[in-house]
Amino acid sequence: MPTYHYRCKNCNYDFTEQQSFSDDPITVCPKCGEEQVRKVYSAVPIEFKGSGFYRTDKSK
Repeated sequence: MPTYHYRCKNCNYDFTEQQSFSDDPITVCPKCGEEQVRKVYSAVPIEFKGSGFYRTDKSK
């Protein structure tokens, strides 16, 4: 199951939840009870492995 990161706009509470793809997103903060919770999106790291990705590599 995927893990999602949430943050409350009202109290800035950060938390993570494991949810199925079919589950509805969480909207109510478990700490303050307000409907101010939003998903936090972050960039996925990319790692280039092998040859051909850098300027110093020689072309074949």
